[in-house]
Amino acid sequence: MSSKKLPTNLMAATRYFADPDVCVDFVAAMRWPGGVECPHCNGMRVSYLSSRRIWKCMAKTCHKQFSVKTQSVFEDSPIPLDKWLTAVWLVVNCKNGVSSWEIHRGVGVTQKTAWFMLHRIRLALRSGNWGKLGGEDGGPVEVDETFLGPKPQKMHADRRMKMKRGAKDFSKAIVMGMLDRESREVRAKVIPDVKRDVLQREIINGIEKGSTVYTDGYASYDSLVAKNYIHETVNHMNEYVRGQVHTQGIDNFWSLLKRGLNGTYVAVEPFHLDRYVDEQVFRYNNRATKNNPLTDLDRFMLAVSQIAGKRLTYRELTGKVGETTA
Repeated sequence: MSSKKLPTNLMAATRYFADPDVCVDFVAAMRWPGGVECPHCNGMRVSYLSSRRIWKCMAKTCHKQFSVKTQSVFEDSPIPLDKWLTAVWLVVNCKNGVSSWEIHRGVGVTQKTAWFMLHRIRLALRSGNWGKLGGEDGGPVEVDETFLGPKPQKMHADRRMKMKRGAKDFSKAIVMGMLDRESREVRAKVIPDVKRDVLQREIINGIEKGSTVYTDGYASYDSLVAKNYIHETVNHMNEYVRGQVHTQGIDNFWSLLKRGLNGTYVAVEPFHLDRYVDEQVFRYNNRATKNNPLTDLDRFMLAVSQIAGKRLTYRELTGKVGETTA
């Protein structure tokens, strides 16, 4: 990595990453902290070709060339790394997200390109190394679900009537969330419905048995005690808090998520919603707290370290995978 002092704010970051060689060194250090490895064979006998900013694997059975973009969310992208890294900085450090139009104007790419870049960055922010929340000692976990979609009161009367009739185009998406009160870590994902088997399956897969689970009074959460959980409910028709029994923590996450979706992104297709949820989960779990004073640079470095092994093509993003042309 470059010997220059690492940036601590956006202006310093844009200056720091103005040099293409600095960009390559930084991404390589984040991706391969133990030394550059060939992404094709995991070999470490590599030779750097400085004129092209790529490496060549020297293993007898490989001899393939690769760059820091190979087998990552940056793969096959003609966008230079300085623009990619500026976009990553903005996404992870803007509390309510950043729109593709802002990336288009600020970074200097087309809006369509910026939209594609943002979705690839959101894929990098997704973490697949989650353990279960709570604990056998009764660790408290809040569980709730929220509905995201069109607001009937703001619709034309004809559209509102179609929604009442159950038209699929106007159905709302459902996101389920869990918040561990001790670690302040949140998990959230899009679910197909709020039936008992769906909600309780997510709880069993995501929360340690023996944990204390706080929910609202929705009937689908009933019988959690029989599944070895301590279950406490609060009836929102009468109260929102009863001592330690509440879901205010996960409600706070919902407010942040909806503020970004309604205020920054404005219109989000359900097909893409899971990636927007992943983006907000990343920022929430890596926010600065008294016990974990993360900086903008810390969040940025963590995001860049997660780019490898993830790929999203434009055909996949637009749902055109498998389509054939006549």
